[in-house]
Formats: sequence, structure tokens, C-alpha cells
Amino acid sequence: MSIVHRLAVGWLVDHLSFINQCGYEICDSFAQPGGVTPNTSATSTEDCHSISAFATTPSSSNGPSYCPGNAIETEGKRAKMRYVFREEFFDVSKPHIAAAPEEQLCQGCPEVSLTEIKASSSREEYQEGAKSDTGDSLATARKKRKRKCVFNQGELDALEYHSKVRKLIWEGTLDLVQEGLKSGFLHCMTAKLSCRKSNVPQHVVCGLAELCEMAKQFPAVNESDHQAVCVLEEETSSAEQDLLSCIVENSSNCAKRIVLMGQKYLVPPRSSFLLSDISCLQPLLNYKKKYDVIVIDPPWENKSVKRSNRYSSLSSWQIKQIPVPALAASNCLVVTWVTNRQKHLRFVKDELYPHWSVKTLAEWHWVKITTAGEFVLPLDSLHKKPYEVLILGRVQGNVKEALRKSEGVLPIPEHQLIVSIPCSLHSHKPPLAAVLAEFIKPDVECLELFARNLQPGWTSWGNEVLKFQHIDYFTLLENEN
Repeated sequence: MSIVHRLAVGWLVDHLSFINQCGYEICDSFAQPGGVTPNTSATSTEDCHSISAFATTPSSSNGPSYCPGNAIETEGKRAKMRYVFREEFFDVSKPHIAAAPEEQLCQGCPEVSLTEIKASSSREEYQEGAKSDTGDSLATARKKRKRKCVFNQGELDALEYHSKVRKLIWEGTLDLVQEGLKSGFLHCMTAKLSCRKSNVPQHVVCGLAELCEMAKQFPAVNESDHQAVCVLEEETSSAEQDLLSCIVENSSNCAKRIVLMGQKYLVPPRSSFLLSDISCLQPLLNYKKKYDVIVIDPPWENKSVKRSNRYSSLSSWQIKQIPVPALAASNCLVVTWVTNRQKHLRFVKDELYPHWSVKTLAEWHWVKITTAGEFVLPLDSLHKKPYEVLILGRVQGNVKEALRKSEGVLPIPEHQLIVSIPCSLHSHKPPLAAVLAEFIKPDVECLELFARNLQPGWTSWGNEVLKFQHIDYFTLLENEN
């Protein structure tokens, strides 16, 4: 189960278990005479600059090697291959920054005032500044330390917010962690995993975002002559131009393996996606679906993103242009991931949701812990917190329709915690399908915007929508003939 424990305060979630429950089992085509189906596609590490077909690919093997993407078939039988996500990406056994002994989760939540939190943060910043001053001139070092003892308005707002939620987060997380320790899901001693994480690339060489930029140069497609949906079949082959201008759908009960620009990706069963950027959303609107759940993880602007150049961010104005009203069904549940910047929190509540006719209902927190049940960062750290925020709301509209859709489902609680061991891959958020299940009816239409991975039963959109579906993040568990 992806939900390990459910308490009144929230959930302890197993992110890795959820991924592996998605059903990454591939049922390949019947073998050709001779017992092996030839592989016409490039491997995930071959020339990624060559434009290859975007298609499900037959497998091949030159022997009993069980590398990802290869399997042996016997004549007249359908081979099955099952993939699992690499568990070393969830091997977070130690905090990124260790908390002081008195600030560790197991010690209980100390009562501290906002003034004390400010003083603690000032000491932390001063110490960090002193460490970074090595090699600086005396004048530069003094200037840095002087700045680090003064809070700007954004930092003051963040500290005030933190002082209001810290007790809820600390005590709720402690309750869930204690349950996890009792059941054995969490454990204080962690053996070092033998998997060779260094062999798995942190960044796929052929960028999906760059591909979306390339797609803008394709000739315009006549909508009347173009299919709105491309269904993945066992032996299909389509050009990138076709696949980047329509919804790609895997309606089968098996996963599919596809190749895009020489890179292999796994598509879970009963899932669909659109790989494009915000300027090419029309295929999603043409899909003619209205969604009962919309989860949004916007690429918020911040200094860290600009410095790292990790991904392209969007301004608040651009985020407001996302056509949520055109995609949302009546009484649609909208969930938006927000950074800890108060500027973004206020924007979602005061501008974005009203602009979309969404009424704010709740504010939840995702809390990141280690396998031993400690916060991954000190809770009172100034700039980096061990939690992120989700703002939940519902689309306002027809009252009768809203009442009909809310029958038999629980109301959204004002505050809940989602506690989990985070994936070490940047921005791989925990799935929300399991925790939202009790607040929505079964078999509703669900959509994730700015997605970086796929889920069964969901439509996903983004310019990196296949990022964490790359086959190198998975390992072939077994072959079944």
C-alpha cells in the first residue's frame, strides 16, 4: 500500500511503493521464428541527437543479461517484463543538515516565540556566513556577516508563517513517525544499498523541454486532418511531429516502452499525456475532457532556479493564463503546490484562485523525513524548510451540481500532513491520488499540470512530462514467459 498509516493529522506515505504499484509490466508481441524479436530502436545511451521514431519498441537480447529494456522471448509465447523504480533514489537515511539535539523530532515540540525563531535563524545565518568567508577579503566578510543578521520583509513574513504552523507540523509528523517506527516501515539503522546509483544519470542528455522548443518550428497542422489522440499500440511508429501535436494515450492494461530522440521511456497502463510547453496547450483543450481533479505544480520564479538554470520558470501573470476554467468540471478539486515564499502563497489565495473561480478550502503540508523518521532539514532553518505547501480549493459553479458531486465524499479538512521519504531526484513530488481518494468519487477524470511523471488513470501535461519515466530510473525485476 502506498499509504502506510492514516491518522487524524494526515498520512505516512510510501512514494516508492506507489510508483511500483502503477503496473510497469510490459507484454511484448509474439516472438518471431527463431525465438527473438529484433530491436530496431536505439538504446537509452546511444546517439541521442538522432531523431528516432516515437513508438513502442520490441525487445531484444543477445544472452541471459537482464539489462533494462531487454528480455528473452520464446517462440509462440508472449514475454512479460516487469520494471521497478530504483530504490536507491529513496535511500535518504540521514538529514541533509543535522538538527541540534534539542531540535530533533523525537525530543518533542519546544514552545518557542517568533523572537526566538528569529534569533535562532540569525545565529544559523551568521555561522553559515562565517564558513563561506574563507578566502574573502576582510571587508567582504564583514559585509556578508552584516547582511546575514538583518531580515528582509519576505524573510520576516516567512518566519511569521512558520511560527504559526510549526507546532502542527512537528506534533503531527511525530505522531505519524511513531506509527511508522512501530510498524517497521521506518527504522533507525539503515544498511547501505548495494545498488550503483552513480551509473544512473541525474539528467537525461536529450532535454524534453528543448524538444518542445523544436516542435514550435514544425509546420502548422490542419486540425481537421489531424487526429486529436494517438493511441499507443504494440507495433506503431509515429513521427515526433505527430506525437507533439496530440494527446498520447496508453489505454491498455500493460505498460508501453516508447523511444523519443533515442531515449527510452516507460508509459504506465491507462495513462495519457501531452508533451508540450504552455504555448501549445490546444491539444489538451481539444481532448474534450472535463476534469474533476486538477493538480498543478507551477515552475515558480525564484533566485535559486535562475542561478541553477535547472528549468524555465513562469511569472505569476503567465500562470494565471493557464486555462483551468476550460479544463475543470463543476466542483473540480484544484490542488496547487506552492513554495514557502509568502509572496506565492498570497498570490494563489488572493489572485490566482479567484481568477479561476476557485474557492480556497485548505492548506496542507508535505513533510520530508529520513528513513529513520527525522526531518531532512532542521524545522526552524531560515531558508530551507523540510516541508512544502499545498493549497486546495474547489471550482465554484452550479450549486445543485456541486451538491450532487459531493454526495458520499468527505469534506476537505482544513489542515493535513503528507509525510514521506522524499525522492533524491529534484522535484519528484509524492503522488496525491491515494490521499485524495477519500475526498473524491471513484473513477473521476484527473489531470496533472506541469507533471514530470505519469500515473495510471491520469492525464499529464508538461514540457518534461516524461522526465521520471526514463528507463534508466527503473530496473528490470524479472522475466515471465
